[in-house]
Amino acid sequence: MEKIIYYPVFFTATVRDWKKLLKPEKYKDIVLVQLKEQVNKKQLIVYAYCVMDNHIHIIWQVKGDIDPSEVQKQFLEGCSKQIKRDLEIHHPNVLLIFKSTQKDRAYHFWKRNGRSIELYDDVIFQQKLDYIHFNPVKAGLCNLPEEYIYIQARYII
Repeated sequence: MEKIIYYPVFFTATVRDWKKLLKPEKYKDIVLVQLKEQVNKKQLIVYAYCVMDNHIHIIWQVKGDIDPSEVQKQFLEGCSKQIKRDLEIHHPNVLLIFKSTQKDRAYHFWKRNGRSIELYDDVIFQQKLDYIHFNPVKAGLCNLPEEYIYIQARYII
């Protein structure tokens, strides 16, 4: 059987209606824990990430035979379950904002169909990496990418 090799992907997930659900650091931490969990399961290589108040950007590459859409689904569902659990206990009024009208779920945190772009050459990869790194700078949250806490640029030596 031939092994499938996937290109790195620039992935963006946006909170429904651009709400600032991820503003509390504890929710940004949940995103990073879920990302690390996928890496620990050996499903992903993560090249870059930035967690903002209402969206996340990641460059990742799926490993093994798992379908990329399944990894994305597991990641977002994991984030949603943890955030929902905390909202139920500490912020039930905020949870109501994310009540879903869809029959397959009670709450809906993420905008449907996160954006995924295959990075099939070095120029596009670098362009998306720069975009991720300068996202918090453009938002006025820091002067340099490495000053922002929830970005992998902080950890580059």
